[in-house]
Amino acid sequence: VMPIEKQLSVFMENKPGRLSQICNALAENNINIRAMSVHDTVDHAIVRLIVDQPTKALVILEDEGVYTIAQDVVLLDIENKPGIISTIARMLFRADINIEYAYCTASKNQDFGCIVVKTKDAEQTLEILESL
Repeated sequence: VMPIEKQLSVFMENKPGRLSQICNALAENNINIRAMSVHDTVDHAIVRLIVDQPTKALVILEDEGVYTIAQDVVLLDIENKPGIISTIARMLFRADINIEYAYCTASKNQDFGCIVVKTKDAEQTLEILESL
């Protein structure tokens, strides 16, 4: 099963201690961060999170005073071998679906990794990639 999950995008000041503060707030509320990406701009950062309790996390992050939005993303378990990401990109290109952004990880010893893909339409993206 390749699920559509809620990703939280957190917009915050890009300064020391800010990421620690939001991660600590989640940890104190027993929320597990399963994936994270940090993108910096001049004075702000966009932190993208996949967590085990997105609704609860959204409330906690708003209580921390950070602007947070929830978006649907496709989260795929993928084989850790050359060509997999190329195949995903090609399948979506052929369906005229633009990848707005993606992030992935796997250590060199893992047989499988994970990729998070953000497009305008998560349902359509999932349909296209189900044959993987």
